Amino acid sequence: MNVEVNLTSQSGIVRFDVADNHALYNAYMPFITNGGLFVPQKYLADVRYDIGSDVFLLLNLISENQRLPIEGKVVWQAPAASQRPAGVGIQFSAKDGGLTQQKIETLLAGQLESDRPTHTL
Repeated sequence: MNVEVNLTSQSGIVRFDVADNHALYNAYMPFITNGGLFVPQKYLADVRYDIGSDVFLLLNLISENQRLPIEGKVVWQAPAASQRPAGVGIQFSAKDGGLTQQKIETLLAGQLESDRPTHTL
């Protein structure tokens, strides 16, 4: 199987509304340096983000009534033909000093060691 990765970079703003901790658990990617989130394709509209694309993620944690502006970079793609939902993985920028990662891990305390499947791995 040939996999072609386009490293061209475009920028964009992505709004991601997360209803509750269950949805946050499904999207969180703790295995990525600085943390990251998987954003399903439905939140990307018709925009295609390639690996390496810079994005500005507007994360809305509805259950916490919080909006977090996050600089990030696309580091993973899940195509529509995969076993998991289509979308992209966005790595949080190191510029926030780990605050976003800490916030999410605090919200998910006790769940991160779970073996429940997520939208990523």
